[in-house]
Amino acid sequence: MKNDRKNRNRPSHGVYVVEGEGDNAYWTKIGSAWTHDDGDGFNIQLTALPLTGRIVVRKPRKDTGEGERD
Repeated sequence: MKNDRKNRNRPSHGVYVVEGEGDNAYWTKIGSAWTHDDGDGFNIQLTALPLTGRIVVRKPRKDTGEGERD
């Protein structure tokens, strides 16, 4: 039960602002997201609010623990 509670507090997704396209895209992490218990939504906490670019929510990559694409 203790591990289950610990995992629930860990964000399930990273929130990024992405500027550019393809190999020229620049990803900046701007927050975290947690899935709702029913799986139908997210709670999102941002540390910055972008003025340009698009917001992307990604699950962490298994090899790096981050959602950012290389």
